[in-house]
Amino acid sequence: MESSVSSTCDYSHNVTFFYNLVGKKISAEWTTRDFLVIGLGLTVCVIVVLANLLVMVAITKNHRFHFPIYYLLGNMAAADLFAGIAYGYLMLHTGPWTGTLSKEQWYIRGALIDISLTASVANLLAVAVERHQTIITMQLHSNMTKRRVVLLIVCIWAVSIAMGLVPSTLWNCECDLGDCSTVAPLYSRRFLIFWAVFNLLTFLVMAAVYTRIFVYVRYETWSASRHTTEMRHRETVVNLMKTISMVLGAFVICWLPGLVTLLLDGLLGAAGHANAYEKFCLVIAECNSLVNPIIYSLRDDEMRRTFKWILCCLCGRGGDRRRERSPVGNNSPPPPEETVGCVRKFEDQLVCMETNNEGDRWTMPGV
Repeated sequence: MESSVSSTCDYSHNVTFFYNLVGKKISAEWTTRDFLVIGLGLTVCVIVVLANLLVMVAITKNHRFHFPIYYLLGNMAAADLFAGIAYGYLMLHTGPWTGTLSKEQWYIRGALIDISLTASVANLLAVAVERHQTIITMQLHSNMTKRRVVLLIVCIWAVSIAMGLVPSTLWNCECDLGDCSTVAPLYSRRFLIFWAVFNLLTFLVMAAVYTRIFVYVRYETWSASRHTTEMRHRETVVNLMKTISMVLGAFVICWLPGLVTLLLDGLLGAAGHANAYEKFCLVIAECNSLVNPIIYSLRDDEMRRTFKWILCCLCGRGGDRRRERSPVGNNSPPPPEETVGCVRKFEDQLVCMETNNEGDRWTMPGV
């Protein structure tokens, strides 16, 4: 009798019913833990949005970034920016607010997180595959056409949207109350197992791709070292190790706690005690959207110079500053003495100029 009841679809239950069913408490009043999690989460969201917006503007303005790898980086920045917005929406609809949500609003809240984080992971994988292709073929940029890049980006978002809609449309526990998750009470535990395993497999693929890159480049560097200095050989190996360690280390640190939490909740249910730390794991996972621009963009010298050009222009004196074009392709003469802004000097150096009270100018190198 109990199993027949639990397998009956009853869509009249509200969100509070499912939370009470799995024993997940909805705060009636604001607690210190709620303020801490929401405050930290919103702070991370603001930084994520600003950092990834800067990356997108830099890629748009600098024509040297109009290549497949940078299109993928721009799409990854868009996914991470969306992740910051989605996570901010979650923070503003959690705590005591949760009990006031309808099931549709609750599913939307979860779908936004699933879509954004899946898109971020998929973009990471796409960048890894693109780098593998270019390094193995000893090319600076991929031979992918813009049409293929657009198709790849569309596929990334299509898969991400599909993953986000699965729990609300096909794979929830409304027709099987015994399968409800303790972390996400309306989600099926079997779906959480699938989602966690899917992302863990993605991580393993990324690890395999970067390991392949490291082995190949180390071999090529060893062969080339017979014709170059030992210092250059060591420098290449160390720089490669740093990049790979940052990529894999950031992914493991940011994602592994949350994935393990979901997997334990899917396998053990209430016995996994996932509710005790699931919100902190979610904040850590969101930090991956902040780390991505640092790893893939700030280590690029040209990207760093473009960042400085943008920030230099934004920090100018409003009306006294003349709007400058992109730092790349700007062959116009330097601005007049009274101009405060940023220019590209000899196409190699970014400088900021300002006129002091005596009429003299000072310059700040961009690199």
